Amino acid sequence: MTLSHAFDPVIIREYDVRGTVDKNLRREDALALGRAYGTMIRRAGGKTIMVGYDGRIHSPMFEEALVEGLMGAGMDVTRIGLGPTPMLYFATYQNDADAGIMVTGSHNPPDQNGFKMLMAPRLASGGPIYGDKIKALAELAAKGDFEVGTGTDATLDVSEAYIERMLKDFQGTKGMNVVWDNGNGSAGAILARLVKRLPGKHTILFGDIDGTFPHHHPDPTVPKNLIDLQNAVKAQGADMGIAFDGDADRIGAVDGQGRILAGDQLVALYAREVLKSFPNATIIADVKASQVLFDSIAKDGGKPLMWKTGHSLIKVKMAETKSPLAGEMSGHIFFADKYYGYDDALYCGVRLMSLVETFGQSLAALRDTLPTMINTPELRFEVEEARKFAVVDEVKARLVAAKANVDDTDGVRVLTEDGWWLLRASNTQAVLVARAEAKDAAGLERLKVQLVDSLAASGIAPPAF
Repeated sequence: MTLSHAFDPVIIREYDVRGTVDKNLRREDALALGRAYGTMIRRAGGKTIMVGYDGRIHSPMFEEALVEGLMGAGMDVTRIGLGPTPMLYFATYQNDADAGIMVTGSHNPPDQNGFKMLMAPRLASGGPIYGDKIKALAELAAKGDFEVGTGTDATLDVSEAYIERMLKDFQGTKGMNVVWDNGNGSAGAILARLVKRLPGKHTILFGDIDGTFPHHHPDPTVPKNLIDLQNAVKAQGADMGIAFDGDADRIGAVDGQGRILAGDQLVALYAREVLKSFPNATIIADVKASQVLFDSIAKDGGKPLMWKTGHSLIKVKMAETKSPLAGEMSGHIFFADKYYGYDDALYCGVRLMSLVETFGQSLAALRDTLPTMINTPELRFEVEEARKFAVVDEVKARLVAAKANVDDTDGVRVLTEDGWWLLRASNTQAVLVARAEAKDAAGLERLKVQLVDSLAASGIAPPAF
């Protein structure tokens, strides 16, 4: 009997394995992934792995198949059960496991699911699992090139240790009035226990874990998904609101006036606190972040570093530069000053409360210390997979020939007197991503014209602004 398995290429993504349940992602895919990942870990010198799953309806089934595959490859598996993705990361670090894997569809629609993976840096080719490593898993499966063994299966409740670890870095004493929007995501049970241990008044919206997400989609970067939180903050006169995505590795926030703080605004405020303990440190943000963030980091005594979008890429750059803090517009924020350097929205929420109390100003007042810019939302528009990177290269060549001020860290970010515009190819979808930011409305319109003209020259219809 052959054990070879062919994954649908669509589910082999840049940063994870993710697909639509019963369409291109089935139980046998989870089983094969367990065998392939277990094989990769063993050949890298590892033996132990932590496994967790989120609140989606099909996650327990996928977790069971995954564990079966891991054990079949000879891995010793410790199952931590239902919870947020960062609790799986914590369990892997806390228990010095060789690797971890989380069954989660993150912020995707309810009919989708997937797997996020990490490997201890001490192993050969260890660290975040993305790109070529994920492709290598698919190749192992296609060949049936699996290790074979009899692994073990244990369970471990890490929830109390995880909560205690988050509380350890809370510096406040008075507390405040905070509304938390769990969005029916997998953090619900942990969040309910966490807030009981924090000072102040805490209200949880949609705390029940429900993989159908009946109230709103679990993606805090989309403004309409924060309407319930904004309304609750205003109604209660709360100091702030904090929201999570489906597996709680991305944070969203609103201030006491109900205004949304973007990911780059949060990083700017976090950086002020971190730089007090780590002066002159490198603080990293992705290419979609506002120029306000990079200027703010420099003003506060840090070294701003613009880097490629993608949480795995950011984590690798953090380790390389020994950065104590990094973040993305998407709400992935990584603390390595006191914490482990992974993205944990629950922890970020605790740190935001702590920061506000430490600085002695409201979140709204702190937000008002940052210059106001006018920008487009993140614009995503479809383009053929085979064309997306070529289009960016064509645009870049024309800009360079015109002697434009171009940063090509990830796509092209064009700096002008008005502000900047960005064009990059998505690593995970057949889309181009664009964004523009200016100091005033007239400047933004000029930037939009430049972006539209650059796309038109490559035969691409512009996005709807």
